[in-house]
Amino acid sequence: MSESPRVLSIQSHVVSGYVGNKSATFPLQLLGFEVDFINSVQFCNHTGYKKVAGQVLTEKDLDDLALGLEANNLDLYSHLLTGYIGAASFLTRICALVKHLKDVNPSLTYVCDPVMGDNGRMYVPADLLPIYKSSILPLADIITPNQYEVELLTDMKINNVEEAWKAVDFLHSKGPKIVVVSSTELGNNEHLLALASKRQGNSCEKVTIRVPKLSGSFTGTGDLFAALFLAWMHKTGNNLKESLEKTVSTLQAVLKRTIESARGEVTPRAKELKLIQSKKDIENPTIVASASVV
Repeated sequence: MSESPRVLSIQSHVVSGYVGNKSATFPLQLLGFEVDFINSVQFCNHTGYKKVAGQVLTEKDLDDLALGLEANNLDLYSHLLTGYIGAASFLTRICALVKHLKDVNPSLTYVCDPVMGDNGRMYVPADLLPIYKSSILPLADIITPNQYEVELLTDMKINNVEEAWKAVDFLHSKGPKIVVVSSTELGNNEHLLALASKRQGNSCEKVTIRVPKLSGSFTGTGDLFAALFLAWMHKTGNNLKESLEKTVSTLQAVLKRTIESARGEVTPRAKELKLIQSKKDIENPTIVASASVV
């Protein structure tokens, strides 16, 4: 590999705003990564606006791009990052791509954000779930689901922290060495709770972090979380506690700046993440949330 780590990021794209690849690419580049990206969909904006228009990449389109990269010897990556995928056939083609990229570079790290839903509602076709369970989990090195996605992947209902850890252990048994539950409903009125676990052989490191709640809901935060966690795990030599702290602290800085910029407006445009304005926070986050080793 060249001196700079190189990421292939496959997820959604919007012309205006910050979700998917638009949310992930700039932070990764700031943190020293070369980023190649494939857009699973290309929309004018995210789905929170009144009008959404654009194109959806097919598995044939993905195949063409992957084979082109391979023909030109451009398929050597240190990391693969996947996010929103809208069709089962596309996700199945990604499975083949992961295997190929790991053949090219056996030390490649595959970070999967299994974007399927939130708050008890799936917003992708249901036939993606069995593919994530049977094919993606065994290939993934790191996964970053939210609580609802963990419940979908494990068929376990999570009502408390003990049940959350049981679900995390189940996910480890399916393949991923590192499992991060990016957000749960297990906190309180002031904090969300996130959990992370790293399994190496017979040892397992587990940490939790209390994430201060901020007013409002925002789009693209999960995509940003996955990209930041990928970056910091690489930069810290897989230090789980430090990576989680820097990821969450960066998100807090971006969201606070977004809220301040909105000045009380609640329109989708006013709530677009202020990534460019948060350049310094992305490069050198001030730790505002400390993780606890379990």
